[in-house]
Amino acid sequence: MKENFDKCLAMLLVHEGGYSNHVKDKGGATMLGVTQAVYEKWVGRDVTIDEMKALTPADVGPIYKNNYWDRGKCDDLVSGLDWSVFDMYVNSGNRSAKILQGLVAAKKDGAIGPKTLAAVEDHDPEELIEGFHRGRQDFYEGLNTFDTFGRGWTRRNKETLEQSMDMLADY
Repeated sequence: MKENFDKCLAMLLVHEGGYSNHVKDKGGATMLGVTQAVYEKWVGRDVTIDEMKALTPADVGPIYKNNYWDRGKCDDLVSGLDWSVFDMYVNSGNRSAKILQGLVAAKKDGAIGPKTLAAVEDHDPEELIEGFHRGRQDFYEGLNTFDTFGRGWTRRNKETLEQSMDMLADY
């Protein structure tokens, strides 16, 4: 839903946290969930670690809107499902679209378009949110870094499910 971006961004930033640069995280230097490579592409130049550490929600909000919320067509999804799709899009790219497409029997091309959105409308939102949660967890458990990051991913997925259901109930 169009009205949900700011609320979802605030919840996302809680999940993403502050600065990190974990040796096993392929993203490298990351602040508020935005990797150095993504930020450099956004600003069109190389940036320093100090610049990364200084990023604010105001700096990263437009990136999340353009690169993840809009690509996930979250404005066109029901409240709660938009949050699930957005959070997964940030965390795992177009895998989010593929999970949703699998749930609604749409072509799993990783791009949410008119056909996927039409198929979504033919399904119960609560069932989609629950199915999305299961698909996301299955994806995480299949990754070779699950031993390192799995506890955090599982917690995040569970929190996103709970928040999505609350949003749907309030809708």
